[in-house]
Amino acid sequence: MATPEEGDAPAALMLNPAEWSLWQAFRNGSTCDLRTGDPARDDPHGQFRWGPERRVRARIVALLLLEGPPAQPGRVSALKLAGAYITDTLDLAGGTIKPFVELRDCRFQNEVVLPESRFTTLRMVGCAIPRVEAARLHTEGDLHLPRCVVRSGIRLTDAHIGTDLLLNQTVVHKDRQGRSVMADGLTVAQDLQAEMMESYGELSLRGATIGVSLSLRGSRLSNPYGRRALNAPQMTVERTLYLTGAGLASSPFSSTTATPPYGIAHTPTRGTRMQRFECEGGMRLDDGRFGDAVDFEQARFIMEADQELSLRRIQTPELRFLGERPQRGRVILSGARVVNLVDKAASWPGLGGLWMAGFNYETLIPRGHFPLSRRLEWVAAATPEYAPEPYEMLATALRGSGEDSDAREVLLAKQRRRRETLPLAAKLWGVLQDWTVAYGYRPGRAAVWMAILWALGTVYFAQSPPPALKPGEAPPWNPYLYSLDLLLPVIDLYQGSSWKPDGGSQWVAAVMILAGWVLATTVAAGASRLLRRQ
Repeated sequence: MATPEEGDAPAALMLNPAEWSLWQAFRNGSTCDLRTGDPARDDPHGQFRWGPERRVRARIVALLLLEGPPAQPGRVSALKLAGAYITDTLDLAGGTIKPFVELRDCRFQNEVVLPESRFTTLRMVGCAIPRVEAARLHTEGDLHLPRCVVRSGIRLTDAHIGTDLLLNQTVVHKDRQGRSVMADGLTVAQDLQAEMMESYGELSLRGATIGVSLSLRGSRLSNPYGRRALNAPQMTVERTLYLTGAGLASSPFSSTTATPPYGIAHTPTRGTRMQRFECEGGMRLDDGRFGDAVDFEQARFIMEADQELSLRRIQTPELRFLGERPQRGRVILSGARVVNLVDKAASWPGLGGLWMAGFNYETLIPRGHFPLSRRLEWVAAATPEYAPEPYEMLATALRGSGEDSDAREVLLAKQRRRRETLPLAAKLWGVLQDWTVAYGYRPGRAAVWMAILWALGTVYFAQSPPPALKPGEAPPWNPYLYSLDLLLPVIDLYQGSSWKPDGGSQWVAAVMILAGWVLATTVAAGASRLLRRQ
């Protein structure tokens, strides 16, 4: 290598014209641009072959980054290369790279090897790369891979990104293990943006930690033959996980200004202003922690019967379940804890497609028309076999919003579902309770029955008064008070004990006493529930 005083490349390196231009540009901190100006010929993903005038050996790139010449006086060295065909394998494993690195519209012959290397900032924009191997990579600044096409996966296991990780519009195909992006244990200090990304294989983010937000707006994750398209259990996102639509710069969903300098650069499919998030295959977010929200607005899930959108035990202040209803597969919310559940009736799957045992939420915020009848269907879809918890959770949320009447309707529906599991005798008793007093959740109905029985009893005993138990000591006969004394348990109006019904009157009195006890205890149970707010 040249001495620091000279800074010129040693003759033994036998630099070609493209490499010599790169060497000089590195010392100046300027861009070595090998593009022709013809978009078709400059496309690294296109079919045109690139000749020797655009070829740069990976060895030269590595030499500049690891032991490069000093910068020209008054300049800062940086490797900025555009439109190059980088031959052989760029291997920087374990190295410490201090210069700024930006490779734009380049084509790589072999994989890029970066395990345990350290960068300040690394940007590869619009490049064609066979594979990126970067386990335990460490950057002080950004790692940008927007608009790249990676044919055999990206590995970022246990990598640490000092600011942002950008994968906007990147196309990643699966590796030999079926994974497109392997990023278990990844740490990103600020945002991870993978908007309008195309992932063909499993995107794995197990145990990843994102310091601000994770955005997959407008992305397509496809792994129809594997178990999951996104596998991200135990992930922590300090703010919001976006699995929503993306659009043009004028759209509120665009991130063009939010992620300079690589926002959404092309019109979504068919010229529309919006491209929805789509997941073909299962998704697992179990045990995740999300500081602001998990947003599924306009998301579309295409699953097989044995695949799941699993949100087991997630914790977030807000879950926005506003996507398209999955036609197959299951949505699982078992053990999840959210404060606000923002949802639409049309977003939830039908019977057998929703599990939410132990799902805890505080406030329901429906979008659009979501009447109580549909909400009860939502609970029924989640409980093919009777379980009380979803009904009780819904009643608690409605009561917390001041909708006491709807809460009672939910608890009544719970009792009716429970009745289906009981033996025949208990079912008949339940039907009687439901028909007469609605299990005590409609105490006004009990008062009506009491009034009817009182009137019938009064008419009957007015026509057939019973004889006095002790003639001469009985109070004046009053059929009104006598019927009421029979109906009201505990309370003694000094009528029932003074007269001795016989014949058919005994049966009428017995029926009224039993009916009074049933109605009174049912009303008392309903009142007790109201007082205890259960």
